[in-house]
Amino acid sequence: MESAASIAQGTEDESWDGSRQPRDARVAELSIILPSFNEAKNIPILVGLLDKALASIAWEAIVVDDNSPDGTTEVARSIAETDPRIRVIRRIGRRGLSGACIEGILSSSAPYVAVMDADLQHDESLLPKMFEAIKSDETDLVVASRKVAGGTVGEGLSAIRAWGSNIANGLAQKLLNVTLSDPMSGFFMVRRDKAEALASRLSPQGFKILLDLVSSANGTLNIKELPFTFRERQHGESKLDTLVTLDYFGLLLSKYFGDIVSTRFLMFGLVGASGLFVHLLALRFFLLGGLEFNIAQTAASFVAMTSNFFLNNQLTYRDRRLSGFRALIGLLTFYAVCSVGVLANVGVANLIYADPAYWWLAGTAGAVMGAVWNYAASSALTWRKS
Repeated sequence: MESAASIAQGTEDESWDGSRQPRDARVAELSIILPSFNEAKNIPILVGLLDKALASIAWEAIVVDDNSPDGTTEVARSIAETDPRIRVIRRIGRRGLSGACIEGILSSSAPYVAVMDADLQHDESLLPKMFEAIKSDETDLVVASRKVAGGTVGEGLSAIRAWGSNIANGLAQKLLNVTLSDPMSGFFMVRRDKAEALASRLSPQGFKILLDLVSSANGTLNIKELPFTFRERQHGESKLDTLVTLDYFGLLLSKYFGDIVSTRFLMFGLVGASGLFVHLLALRFFLLGGLEFNIAQTAASFVAMTSNFFLNNQLTYRDRRLSGFRALIGLLTFYAVCSVGVLANVGVANLIYADPAYWWLAGTAGAVMGAVWNYAASSALTWRKS
């Protein structure tokens, strides 16, 4: 199995330089969706590798770029000027791998679509085998798996990320009854009509589009897994950070409860739960510092709100992330929203608190009302769609 390093070293003749023309202009049987952010160096190499690997297949590649500052869109478009098999979607004001994959799939007219990373960590030489498998029988979905016999994580994942991936796989399998050996894989091929039928149930947030697709299908997809080795990234940096853990749990909970509430709301709730810990920690600190309780409680509330704002800005609303002066204005509006949320919490709780025996019901109802208000108002005011 070739490493990404060897690929990068030997791809000067394979990278797309605009001098070659595509072999033909057949209608695409296969669309490869390439969600990207800051992959300008990798796109030309990947297009050259796809051209070599898919020589016998009528294919197209759809680069879905989240307005990368490194010029990924421009690089992909320069290739598309000489190769009609390459198409580009530039997304402004929208972020996230899942959403990019969904838009790419829905923009295709090919009967089969493959999703793979644009960072060279997925082995493009496996695509013909996946294509053969999905065409030759009743298979609806072919997954490149690191967990079946013959597959490995290679050097593409650190020990910590590999450990985290194993835990995530286990949770998905137990909570959602997903039978895939590697539901965290981001490399798969699916019949477009099957994906399109499920599109309205998929979350545009997060990174785990395969898990969302399989759990939304409720066992109706015929799935086949093929082994592959996850290669090491050669150019650029990984887009995954520790905050993605909350995003993942939000998706798990949303699917576990049958999509009754949105993934974004559940992530907002998880961030709010972390705010309780921050609040208590800050309150203890201020009390030890000699502040009177009411002042300490107020100060701790603002510390918790500040923590919640930045976590929500990084994770829950990462597709609408605020920066610079807009982040400061957003923080102030978030303070205002949460202050009204406290009033809503107390007001609803007082209405219900007629019998001391039902204190828990009053408190829960107030907390839920406050959370719903904070979520709805902050979505409309703090992180409103531009």
